[in-house]
Amino acid sequence: MGVDGSDRGEGAGQLLADGEAQISLRQAEIAAAADALRAGGLVLLPTETVYGLGADAANPAAVAAIFEAKGRPRFNPLIAHVADLETAARIAQLDDRAYALARAFWPGPLTIVAPIRDANAVCDLARAGLDTVAIRVPGHPVSHAVLEAFGGAVVAPSANRSGRPSPTTFADAVAETGDKAAAALDGGPCAVGLESTVVSVLEGQPRLLRPGAVTRVQLQQIVGPLAEADDDAKRSPGRLALHYAPDAPVRINAKAPEAGEAYLAFGGGAGGERVFNLSPTGDLAEAAANLFSFLRAADRTKPSAIAVAPIPEDGLGEAINDRLRRAAGFIG
Repeated sequence: MGVDGSDRGEGAGQLLADGEAQISLRQAEIAAAADALRAGGLVLLPTETVYGLGADAANPAAVAAIFEAKGRPRFNPLIAHVADLETAARIAQLDDRAYALARAFWPGPLTIVAPIRDANAVCDLARAGLDTVAIRVPGHPVSHAVLEAFGGAVVAPSANRSGRPSPTTFADAVAETGDKAAAALDGGPCAVGLESTVVSVLEGQPRLLRPGAVTRVQLQQIVGPLAEADDDAKRSPGRLALHYAPDAPVRINAKAPEAGEAYLAFGGGAGGERVFNLSPTGDLAEAAANLFSFLRAADRTKPSAIAVAPIPEDGLGEAINDRLRRAAGFIG
């Protein structure tokens, strides 16, 4: 029951193709998940980023059940997941910049915030009362198959309880919110391991609202210079000051652990009973894929705190550091 994802449209498209044989063996499971969504139930879904807790985006009662299951503040908008660009264009008002981004990075870990076109397709509660919608086409074959079978938009925030590290394995997703789900699909470990990049395409320059696996440089290659989040920040999930946090306090940019601490290392040489090396070779993609699962593993050792080694800010490091600053209680 598993398949992975990718960080660009081309790679994700190949992944979808590679997963077709496996999906054909899971049609009953896919159909059951789509039926559960139509009935107003919640479904645990794998994506290439993290596991999501999904509901029919058009059903306010189902969306309310997500907020209740996660303990999520209702002013925090949800991302609508759809099967293809055509469906996205029926729901959101996509301009030339949005189409260029979608063609470059969908299916994949990019969310586009644009003016809402069909407010019935993504209900007011899912949009936190905003006149915009956050939308993406995921690149994981399992979630893609469910979306195709369902036929509409599915809001699917990370399947953790609000504020905790996002689940990147099926076991962690089930442990967090599995008791709230009418169906649960195992898609294996998430390949990206960080939530999607979020960029708004409204008036003025596009704005980077949340960094992710699609990097600032990649976005700029498509749409030119990016403005910072500013007032558009409210249009993106994942912007709370304390977010992605384990039970133990998090101490960032730590050169070494102190007594009683667990340590998330980065690069070679680190080892020990409570040491979890995000990437022995200093690979940022590997570190991103391991971040949330290692935070959880470190937390299970009941440390006095979790110290985290300095992570470079370039490329994918911007997204990793954003999550770490929020886990530590700082606004990134």
